Amino acid sequence: MKLALDIGYSGARVDIPMEKILLAERLGFDSVWSAEAYGSDAFSPLAYIAALTKRIRLGTGIAQLAGRTPTMAAMTAQTIDALAGEGRMIVGLGVSNPQVVEGWYGQPWGKPGERLRDYVAIMRKVWAREAPLTHSGTQLSVPYAGADATGLGKPLKSILHGNPHIPIYLGTSTPANLRLTGEIADGLVTMHVTPGTLPRKLAPLREGIARRTDGKTLADFEIVSNLRIVITDDVRGAMAASRAFTALYVGGMGAKEQNFHKAAMIERGYGEAAERIQELYLAGHKQEAEAAVPDEYLDEAALYGPRERIKERFPIWADAGFTILRLTNMDDEALKLAADLFAG
Repeated sequence: MKLALDIGYSGARVDIPMEKILLAERLGFDSVWSAEAYGSDAFSPLAYIAALTKRIRLGTGIAQLAGRTPTMAAMTAQTIDALAGEGRMIVGLGVSNPQVVEGWYGQPWGKPGERLRDYVAIMRKVWAREAPLTHSGTQLSVPYAGADATGLGKPLKSILHGNPHIPIYLGTSTPANLRLTGEIADGLVTMHVTPGTLPRKLAPLREGIARRTDGKTLADFEIVSNLRIVITDDVRGAMAASRAFTALYVGGMGAKEQNFHKAAMIERGYGEAAERIQELYLAGHKQEAEAAVPDEYLDEAALYGPRERIKERFPIWADAGFTILRLTNMDDEALKLAADLFAG
């Protein structure tokens, strides 16, 4: 098991927490992860971080499929990997949601599972350089073969001789897409998954892994968690930031009819609370929505409390089956405590 740091995506200003990242590297953290929504992108911060670090791996958690073509994603990842020192790049991919894909990128939502399969296949072909790139998929084809194609498209081979083995992790949650992840990816990036709910994800993941032809097993697979560690004597008070985040995502992120974060809360057994949070949030009652987030829901997904309480509960996460514990808060003492718990 390895430790990681999640820096997410920026707010109104790009502010990369280099002091925290350098501390994490000194403490032996395996990787640092950036994200994107509809502001800062996931790849650019990693190039900056690469220039100021020596060994910590660099992951997108996650890069949105609609944000770039698979060939551009492959080019960007290989370029950063080459600049950073081969073997440091991890590509985490996800489909986002219809609100972002159609509302921000101006692309059809389509069939995201099939698009994932095509996308990953194209990226791997770019990196392998075994032949000029061609791919005929259900969602993506290279060269372009639509009705409006000029017919002049030519299969090309990447000029860059980069690392052909950059790992690809997928951020998926539905049984069908988890099976796909097990079949075609190198790892799974989870969100809202706790030690108690991880077994539900592992079953379809194993089904997908059984379809592989490369001999890989679950033991070869990375599973990335999200974990918040807050050292405090005021457990409920420390939940305030997570309460606001949960209300935002469950209540207002994605469309009312299709909200992955709300669905995840329902899956964890908090259906009534999820409905109430969304109802309040969409009605403009954000504080009431935050108050409706159950303490138990937050406590299950994090380690809050004095050091002794955190130490007592840490083995639940360490032994759950995650291979990378990704810290979502950047408090120095939390980073040091996590490193101590890992070492111990």
